[in-house]
Formats: sequence, structure tokens, C-alpha cells
Amino acid sequence: MVLVLVVCAVLLALVPVGLLAFGVRRRLIQRPGGTFDCSARWTPPAAGTSPGKGWVYGVARYNGDHIEWFRVFSYAPRPRMTLRRDSIQVRDRRRPHGEEELALLSGAVVLACRHESMDLELAMSEDALTGFLAWLEAAPPGQRVNVA
Repeated sequence: MVLVLVVCAVLLALVPVGLLAFGVRRRLIQRPGGTFDCSARWTPPAAGTSPGKGWVYGVARYNGDHIEWFRVFSYAPRPRMTLRRDSIQVRDRRRPHGEEELALLSGAVVLACRHESMDLELAMSEDALTGFLAWLEAAPPGQRVNVA
């Protein structure tokens, strides 16, 4: 009985520590500046499947000619994905529809993109979209820019 109480007490103590670690990690990601909330989906849904599936909530950070994307619910100190500015092609933009509206933040805009040989979708607010497109278009002279 005592062992069960000790195990429960330890587990209850670890929950706030885990939540604190999420908060500290988020602060460390945002510390250099230039971050925005950005959900991502690497594989657009196949025909006949739910359009709301596959979205992962994250935070993106500008870092020179790269965007680093971090999962929100992760303890990993490194970005899950790094997108190079000269390899991003914005193919389409649209409003979320159907179940996507529930899976994404309110007021999000979905961008269908291609990065190198990978198709992906990014969902962000209107303000973040304006900044993202301006960042893409502000590429150094000589770099191609492909913004839909």
C-alpha cells in the first residue's frame, strides 16, 4: 500500500515538471525571435480520407535563409524539419474546409508547398502568412522565388 502511494506521489510530481519543460522549451525556441505558430502536414490526404487528419501543431522560426519547424508537443531541442528558402515553392493557398477547421487554429490559411521533392502543407494565421511570403520574396538577388 505504501509503495502504491509513493508511486502515485512521484507521478503527480512529474506532471508539473513535464509541463514546465514544455514551457521552457517553447521559450528557448522563441528566444532568438522571428517565430510564428504553424501547423504542418507532410502527406496531403488521399481521396476518400478525412481532410482533417495528419496535421501537427508546431512553431516555426526564421533563421537566415531557413525556416526551422518544431513540434509543440515534443521535448526535442532540434527542429523536426528545416526548409530552405530557395527550395520552397508555394503552389496554392486556401481556407481550411470541413474537419480541417477543427484541426487547425482559428483563422488559419493553408499553403500547399513543395520543398525539394516533398509535398507539404503549412497552416498559419493571415499575419504569419504575410510575413512568410515577404520573407520568401526577399530572397537575395539571383535566387529564384516561386510564390503563388
